[in-house]
Amino acid sequence: MTATIAGTASWLDDPQLQALLAALNADGEEARIAGGAVRNALLGQPVADVDVATTNLPDETVRRAEAAGFKTVPTGAEHGTITVIAGGRPFEVTTLRADVETDGRRAKVAFGRDWKADAERRDFTINALYARADGTVIDLVGGLADLESRTLRFIGDAEARIREDYLRILRFFRFFAWYGSGRPDAEGLKACARLKDGLARLSAERIWSELKKLLAAPDPSRALLWMRQAGVLTAVLPESEKWGIDAIHALVRAEADLGWDVDPLLRLAAIVPPDAARMKTFGERLRLSNAEMDRLVQWAATAKVGPTVTEGELAKRLYRGNQQGFVDRLRLDLASARGRAQQDDKALIEAGGYFRLLNSAGKWQKPLFPLRGGDLSPLGVEGARLGALLKSLESEWVDSGFSWERDALLKRAADSLEN
Repeated sequence: MTATIAGTASWLDDPQLQALLAALNADGEEARIAGGAVRNALLGQPVADVDVATTNLPDETVRRAEAAGFKTVPTGAEHGTITVIAGGRPFEVTTLRADVETDGRRAKVAFGRDWKADAERRDFTINALYARADGTVIDLVGGLADLESRTLRFIGDAEARIREDYLRILRFFRFFAWYGSGRPDAEGLKACARLKDGLARLSAERIWSELKKLLAAPDPSRALLWMRQAGVLTAVLPESEKWGIDAIHALVRAEADLGWDVDPLLRLAAIVPPDAARMKTFGERLRLSNAEMDRLVQWAATAKVGPTVTEGELAKRLYRGNQQGFVDRLRLDLASARGRAQQDDKALIEAGGYFRLLNSAGKWQKPLFPLRGGDLSPLGVEGARLGALLKSLESEWVDSGFSWERDALLKRAADSLEN
């Protein structure tokens, strides 16, 4: 098969990129755009990063790039990668390589000049496409045919590719979620199932990074299903084992129908139990950021809100709780109710209630309690007694629907001290 990205990939016409490629292509050496940028350009999808493969050794890449007026950063020089800053944009330029030794996490490489050997060391056929400066696509491993049929396939022997880096098990499902269709490649799926114990060798950060990217796919439900079938999901996310992943389908539909942004953390919440202690353990195990872990814990700790709750009552709960936790709860409950509504009229009514409450929770702004400690000083209240009185008054103010104003609260304070 022949293909070109000329005319469809606007970034290919970037003068800075073309100048870099020209510098690297001179005097018998060669440089090609590699990997994801070529794949996405052929699919008509956005391209975030443009990587370049070259026959130039790292030192020569630096010399040529700097002679062309570009800045270079040796981000991975020992593995052949130099980051070239061209027009303020980073391009990773990597010397052709072959793996000499691997341990399932990292590889020792030898630099070379063989484009086919460089392609064959990559993970999947659709990720091993190259493009020349004029846009001509070079396919050495059958990636074009697999891209056309949306088949995600390991290059060569699937088990051998996985043993080189066990992260490729998760990448198999991640790329299937983004680019695959139908059933996953049978050999790849079997290899992932057989070698899933190798995932234990990976760092928590690498596992969470891949899971988050998978959950960010337009519809990760099929990939999650096959991960569960292969035992991979339980290996990396045991919290989901008895909870199930069925809720993800309704959430994806709700996102599309209601215009919600894709939210990997909310999708994660859909497939794990709302147990704050387990979410904290999960967050610590996979080393989530503090913000990510706090959000999951707050969601899990937030009490369920029934669809018939009034907006006034919801406001009281929001004041005493976590707004994001309530929004997450309500979104998941709304998605679930919408998913059941086709066969259950009661669920349709529930969905209407959750939609109303979600709209209210999203707009809610926390009111300011009108009293401060100094306001009670004339009453002669100090120390722990002052704190307890303020807390009691604030609770009564919330129960009033935030209707009591400052003077009414001061009178209530005076009355409580007299009694």
